[in-house]
Amino acid sequence: MTHTPPGLRAVLIALVLTAFAGAARADLAPSGDWPSGAARGERVPVESANPFSLVDVGAADADPVAADVTFYPAAGASAAHPAPAVILLHGAGGVSDRREGRYAREFAAQGVAVAVIDVFAARGGGRFIERLMNTTEAMALSDAFATLDWLAARPDVDGARVALIGFSYGGMSSVYSAYRQVVDTYRPANRFAAHVAFYGPCIARFEDPTTTGAPILMLWGDEDAIMDPAACETLAGDLRRGGSDVGIRRYDARHRWDGAGRSWRAPVHIADCRFNVGTDGTVRDTRTMLEMTNAAMRATILAFCSNRDGYLIGGDEAVRRQSNAALAQFLNPILFPDRDT
Repeated sequence: MTHTPPGLRAVLIALVLTAFAGAARADLAPSGDWPSGAARGERVPVESANPFSLVDVGAADADPVAADVTFYPAAGASAAHPAPAVILLHGAGGVSDRREGRYAREFAAQGVAVAVIDVFAARGGGRFIERLMNTTEAMALSDAFATLDWLAARPDVDGARVALIGFSYGGMSSVYSAYRQVVDTYRPANRFAAHVAFYGPCIARFEDPTTTGAPILMLWGDEDAIMDPAACETLAGDLRRGGSDVGIRRYDARHRWDGAGRSWRAPVHIADCRFNVGTDGTVRDTRTMLEMTNAAMRATILAFCSNRDGYLIGGDEAVRRQSNAALAQFLNPILFPDRDT
C-alpha cells in the first residue's frame, strides 16, 4: 500500500474540496421544490438613466440615475467558475422579500447569481398612484440593461447566460426587452439570454415585432382578471413571428400566486388597455390615438382604459412549486447548457 506523506495528503484534500466548492449546482431543481437559501444581498453601484419613453433614451440633456440594485452572489461561483444570473424586476407593488427576496435566495442557493432592481426606490418612491404615473417601463428597461452590463463585467458571472424575470408590470418590461427595436435603442453591451413574464399584462404591441431571438416564457393564472388570454396569445404570436420561441404556462391561480401574503381584491386593472409602439418609439393609445409623452398624459390615457372591476390577488404554494418547475424546465438549458443530462 502506497504511503502518502501527511503534507501532500493535506494538499490533495484541499484541492478536492476547492473543486467541489467551485462547482455550482448543475441546474435548477426540476421538481419545483427549491432550497430556501441563506444568501445575503448587498447594494451595488449601477448607473442608469431616466427616460420617460423610448424616444427619450439617450437624450443629450438626460441626467444619470443611480439604480437601486441588490446583488446576491451565486453559491460556488468564482472567476474560475462563473455563474449564470437572473435579474428580477418587481411589479406595481414594489420589491417584496416574500417574492423577490425569496426568489433571490433560492436562485443563489442553486448556483445562479441574482440582481434585484427596485425601479421605484431609485426615483424617490412616492405613493402608489404617483409612482406608477411617474415611473415608466422605459425607466425599468434602462435599469435592467444597465444591470445586465454590470453583471457581465463581473468575473464571477457569465454575461452570456443572464435572464430577465419580471412580475406583473415588470413582466411587461421583460417582454419589451426582447424586441430588437428596444435593444437597438438602449444599445447595451450585452443581450439577455432569456425573458420571463410572470402575469405581465399584454397591453402593448410593437409595429415591428422583430426580436433578438431569445426565448420567452409567459406565465399567468386563469383567475387573474389583469390577464387577457386572447391578447396574450396575440402578443405571443407577434413574438414568434419576430423570431423568438414563446412558451405559455397557465395555472388555476390568482394574480401574484408566488408572493402574496394575503388574499384580496385590487380595485383597478389595465387588462383592457391597448397601446401601439411605433418604429420611432412613440407609444399611442389605440382607441384615442393619444401619445404617452409625460406623466399627465399617461394618467389621462390610463384613466380612459382602466377597468374598475379589479382583480384577485392570492398566494398559492402548490402553484408556486408548479411554476418553479416550469421555470426550471425553461431556464436550465439556457443557464446550464453544459450540465449532464
